[in-house]
Amino acid sequence: MHEIVKDYYGKQLQTSDDLKTSACCDASAMPAWLKPLLARVHPEVLARYYGCGLVCPQLLEGCRVLDMGSGSGRDVYALAQLVGKSGEVVGVDMTQEQLAVAEKYRAHHAEQFGYANVNFLEGYIEKLDTLNLEAGSFDVIVSNCVVNLSPDKDAVLRGVYRLLKNGGEFYFSDVYADRRVPEAVRDDPVLYGECLGGALYWNDFIRLAHRHGFADPRLVEDRPLEITDPKLAPRVGNLKFYSATYRLTKLDSLESACEDYGQAVIYRGSIPDHPHRFVLDKHHHIETGKVFPVCGNTWRMLHDTRFAPHFEFIGDFSQHYGLFEGCGAAIPFDDKDVSGESCACC
Repeated sequence: MHEIVKDYYGKQLQTSDDLKTSACCDASAMPAWLKPLLARVHPEVLARYYGCGLVCPQLLEGCRVLDMGSGSGRDVYALAQLVGKSGEVVGVDMTQEQLAVAEKYRAHHAEQFGYANVNFLEGYIEKLDTLNLEAGSFDVIVSNCVVNLSPDKDAVLRGVYRLLKNGGEFYFSDVYADRRVPEAVRDDPVLYGECLGGALYWNDFIRLAHRHGFADPRLVEDRPLEITDPKLAPRVGNLKFYSATYRLTKLDSLESACEDYGQAVIYRGSIPDHPHRFVLDKHHHIETGKVFPVCGNTWRMLHDTRFAPHFEFIGDFSQHYGLFEGCGAAIPFDDKDVSGESCACC
């Protein structure tokens, strides 16, 4: 699979126009604050972009960021501006042709930005431990439509968890399926290269995240993907594919369910480019100045991470009120009166 992906992204695809799905982001949906950053990225780097989402989380100034599967460097050079002179961005990719484009314009972007804070490494995202990267040394790890291409996703998540600092996050976009992808689709070289063959069934991804220490994966945004090539569409049958962005926070204290401790937060509106609201995930759009009730996990995701100075925190963990309502789970017991029925244990 590695050789198939190298050939597809190194030789067969020359620009994003060659893609056979609607994976690439709609430029019209791009946030206004990101457009000027991308305007400073060299056109050849932009032309060889094959991502499926936006992997620029909030509050990156001074952070150390790793981009897995960095390709020609579009996201790296956008992130380089967000982390600033005091931050660093490391890009890892296995495709030499893509890395050559990224390296070709490294000096160009350093001149554009007024500082050099980018480094590219050739390697496999399943073997991050071979790249001389120190454990617990990254504040944020990103990836844009690459994890699905990996034949060993367990190794990828294991490596991500190892490299993140406590309180760090894996913020990434990828392709998911509404069911498990059949072998015929997985083994099709074009479908695999187009990020469909290796797509995980979304529920299997949740299990994968849990298995490697990410107790509460948060879906940030999603959209359906359209297969734009009429010859390719019949090969996938009734499968549905989605581009989705997830936020996985490395915190040992997170619980496997959203528990209610009577807590709340107030966003100060102080994060750059986000004065009116803070979006943690799809279900947590926190307006500035408004008391916002949260579960224990959300409280910790804000209190025990780089976001803490930008919030006021109400409550603690001294009293538990059961499951947090509205988070998709419910008590399994039936409250109906069954006193007139026989009991199996009698």
